[in-house]
Amino acid sequence: MSLVDELKSAVTPRAALLVVGVFALQLLFIASYVGALHHPKPRDVPFGVVAPPQVSAQLVGQLEKLPGAPLDPRTVADEATARNQILNRDIDGALLVAPTGRTDTLLVASGGGTVLSTALETILTQVEGAQQRTVRTVDVAPASAQDFDGLSAFYLVVGWCVGGYICAAILAISAGSRPANRERAIIRLGALAIYSVLGGLGGAIIVGPILGALPGSVAALWGLGALVVFAVGAATLALQSVFGIVGIGLAILLVVVAGNPSAGGAFPLPMLPPFWNAIGPALPPGAGTWAARSIAYFKGNDMTGSMLVLAAWAVVGAAVTLVMSSLKRKPAAEPIAEELGTASGARAH
Repeated sequence: MSLVDELKSAVTPRAALLVVGVFALQLLFIASYVGALHHPKPRDVPFGVVAPPQVSAQLVGQLEKLPGAPLDPRTVADEATARNQILNRDIDGALLVAPTGRTDTLLVASGGGTVLSTALETILTQVEGAQQRTVRTVDVAPASAQDFDGLSAFYLVVGWCVGGYICAAILAISAGSRPANRERAIIRLGALAIYSVLGGLGGAIIVGPILGALPGSVAALWGLGALVVFAVGAATLALQSVFGIVGIGLAILLVVVAGNPSAGGAFPLPMLPPFWNAIGPALPPGAGTWAARSIAYFKGNDMTGSMLVLAAWAVVGAAVTLVMSSLKRKPAAEPIAEELGTASGARAH
């Protein structure tokens, strides 16, 4: 057998196509992570200004014109309102201008991302210094001392996502990408649901009582984790039902390649380039990270949008899996029977 024949035998056209797909996925992984994270800088960060009426509008205008548009400033009535808006996650920080004296106060929330809080402090220190004023920083929602750079919520959600798509991939690979019938699809979704509940509980216990990395309700994190795992797993099952084994690669593309760098984990959303900033909240890692930080540091505020995103992935994924399992497939024996019938007819003639 020649070398060409050996090559054709060893690497089938299907395998070659899959290798090409993996190669493309590899390049997309590099492009997505490096593109999102290689040069983080704040853009249009929602920011409040509490200042005497005679200087408020002027200061807001000055902050709007900063090079690179790092801030999206707006006037806030008073300190209490500013604090509430930060805890409600409407704004990421606020400057309180002292009516007398030359020391102002910067309110930040490192629980939403230490890197962003540090960036705001740097920007406002420069702005205040140009006016011969100083600024002191007050953290109204501080990250846990055991949560370095506020990354624990992100890594927790990444772990949940990994469990979701690997569990779904194993369920599909072990018995065919598309369930043979609706009953099989229901069984797979049921097994995924049980796994999701256990995975959500395990993650919540590890980051909470065991490691003390995240404060907040263990029960709330458990519920979030179960939803994240099921949403990712159901989406993976759906993609496999439609595209076969290629669906696993598509799930990795959505969750790992596109979802992780845009999740606002290493760098909060306002520090990501526009493309990743736009897609992050619509993908499971971004929605899960936002909700986990809300539970841990912001009293569960502003979670509705993220929970709806995760619920949509879960419902649509489960629905597509059930629909695809209901489609009738031509039995593999039929083509063979047809060929035998044709051959018999030919011999008779």
